[in-house]
Amino acid sequence: MKNSPLFSKDIPVGDICLGTMTFGEQNSEKEAHEQLNYAFSKGVRFIDTAEMYSVPGRKETQGDSERIVGSWMQNQKREDLVIATKITGPNPGLSYIRNPLNFSNDSIDIAIENNLKRLRTDYIDIYQLHWPERKANFFGKLNYKHDFEDQWEDNFHEVIEKLDSLVRQGKIRHYGVSNETPWGLMRHLEESKKHDLSRAQTIQNPYSLLNRTYEVGLAEISMREQVGLLAYSPLAFGALSGKYLGGKLPEKSRLKLYPVFSRYTNRESVILTEKYAELAKKLDISLTNLSLAFVKQQPFVKSTIIGATTMDQLKENIASFDVVLSEEVLQEIDEIQKLQPNPAP
Repeated sequence: MKNSPLFSKDIPVGDICLGTMTFGEQNSEKEAHEQLNYAFSKGVRFIDTAEMYSVPGRKETQGDSERIVGSWMQNQKREDLVIATKITGPNPGLSYIRNPLNFSNDSIDIAIENNLKRLRTDYIDIYQLHWPERKANFFGKLNYKHDFEDQWEDNFHEVIEKLDSLVRQGKIRHYGVSNETPWGLMRHLEESKKHDLSRAQTIQNPYSLLNRTYEVGLAEISMREQVGLLAYSPLAFGALSGKYLGGKLPEKSRLKLYPVFSRYTNRESVILTEKYAELAKKLDISLTNLSLAFVKQQPFVKSTIIGATTMDQLKENIASFDVVLSEEVLQEIDEIQKLQPNPAP
């Protein structure tokens, strides 16, 4: 698998990043280690986790994904791996993690020490702000409506200054943002440049055939400012594997276990998924192949975060990165998208 430099210090980040949010919930530690071993054998060196994982977030499993990754890492050379994790943003349903949940200096200090302890490492390669402190559009929101009662005050400088201090201490190598908006990303870059501080190197946002909102404003920033997208949910919670087509609801699937994750199975999404499935059939590849190959080929995508609950899924996901779509196929995809540009933002 190709590894290409993403950062100024040439940390090797490949096309594939293994996501771990199922570790500790849908996947046991043994199953998770099997996935990690297989991915590593195929050249995957980039692993993404978060302090709030596994998902769905629960007090009983909070931090388990990091712990499982940390236990696996003890049999690996740390320098061979690129580890990304996150600090949780404000969310009243997650107050068991830390109170208050914010990006104050104290909160970041507490979070980073716990991240390092669970991962059993001295440093984190990419430390990400899981979502903004302010009220903004993320997790399925499309049209921005300003909340005049939002109590958030601009603290970009203070947050970046703290992250910069963690870089200088050697606790993190780079920082990134997640579930961020064009305005938010540019504010990060503006503050970093103005005060000569560490800059955001990555942005982890959803991107798939069913959600191309990233292309509206953020893709241009990625290209012009060289902030790579770490694309999550490239298979739209499994919808773009085709397993839910025809009204199917497989046992042990995420939607069967957690009906709340229905973001990618609304009527409009199903219509588009069927169209993409027809295209994949015409090309004699799987819908998974088509979906992941599409994401990989976007110039602003630096790595695609894949997640799986079974080894068969993981093997197909990784094999999909060998698929190359022609310009003609990419144009066909664009024509399908025009029918409903972003059915599942």
